[in-house]
Amino acid sequence: MADDFDIERIDEVIHGRLRLGVMAYLSSGGMADFNELKARLQATDGNLSVHLRKLEDAGYVAIDKSFVGKKPLTRVALTETGRTAFVQYLDAMARLVNPNP
Repeated sequence: MADDFDIERIDEVIHGRLRLGVMAYLSSGGMADFNELKARLQATDGNLSVHLRKLEDAGYVAIDKSFVGKKPLTRVALTETGRTAFVQYLDAMARLVNPNP
């Protein structure tokens, strides 16, 4: 057992499957609209909304709601805080898997 094993390093906000999917998807493009995320993550409207709110409350994503014509458009962007937290999350996971690189 590794002496530096610390499960507390895992960010619980990111660690949920859907939130992790949002963070991973946004980390490559930086921004996506709600329907794009919903389709890519195979989520329902309600489920995705709840998880996006949790990420927004943590400061990891910024949500912009507007209208294109008469249709609502929700865009989600990864914040710098979110990008940093995601990199730290990935580093913590890597240390758990391979504690002595």
